[in-house]
Amino acid sequence: MELLEEARTLGESVPRPPGASGSPSPDEQEQPEDSALMVAAPAGAEGDSTGADGLWGLPVEHAERRPECSRCSRPQKVCLCPYLPVHPLQISTHLYIIQHPAEESKVLRTVPLLAACLPPEKCTVKIGRRFSEERDIELSTVCRDSGTLILYPGAEATNLEEFILDSPVYPSTIILIDGTWSQAKDIFYKNSLFRLPKQVQLKTSICSQYVIRMQPNSRCLSTLECAAAALSILEKNNYIQETLLRPLQALCSFQLQHGAQIRLSKEYLLKNGLYPKPMPKSRRKLRKMELLVNSVKI
Repeated sequence: MELLEEARTLGESVPRPPGASGSPSPDEQEQPEDSALMVAAPAGAEGDSTGADGLWGLPVEHAERRPECSRCSRPQKVCLCPYLPVHPLQISTHLYIIQHPAEESKVLRTVPLLAACLPPEKCTVKIGRRFSEERDIELSTVCRDSGTLILYPGAEATNLEEFILDSPVYPSTIILIDGTWSQAKDIFYKNSLFRLPKQVQLKTSICSQYVIRMQPNSRCLSTLECAAAALSILEKNNYIQETLLRPLQALCSFQLQHGAQIRLSKEYLLKNGLYPKPMPKSRRKLRKMELLVNSVKI
């Protein structure tokens, strides 16, 4: 099954060096049965105190990563190029994506699909967590431009559709942050550069179609969905949103057909008593969960 092969390929563990402790860490205890670390002990090894440690010195053959499509960055056997536009969409807006480093290695990420639909000169992806004016001159210039917006929800954010009606300068660039919600929050609030552009948000009641990855609530959108909605507004062209969502819909459909499950939102799980994890002990985290259950923006 393609989904399982993909998980195995990216989930290979690094073998423990010789002489390391024989007690596995919590992460190692959770390894699936087909993990490279799950090696059966040879008969008669129970009485050998060094037997378990010796296993870590055995050579491990790492599975090679499957060849990827140069356009959609998916494995060639599950290429999504048939769902991409034949030619990149012609847009005037420059999309600038700030990507958390952890997103770069994830299998089911949406930014490669987004970038494959747009002209290279109109989509810039910058990876990192901390940025400064001295070190990141290009980003600093973008953030200081009066035509730049940053898409991030919050009390100080203006609805994008309302902003472009009253703005004397029509936006030429929009910045998006790609990562989990906690990662995006960390990047936004700990980089003063991102307080320079005008902060905007999407006023939408649509539910996310990225159903194979858990969201805080069903109205939280993936990076691709945010970009699709924002570009369709800025370019005044609904066809853009339809075109950008097509490969995401195909990705989710393929994964569901090959064993993936629909991931219900954290809000839904909490409201219906289905949340599988122990409740946090931290008062701050408990308060965030209470706000989520009560549908209060946090």
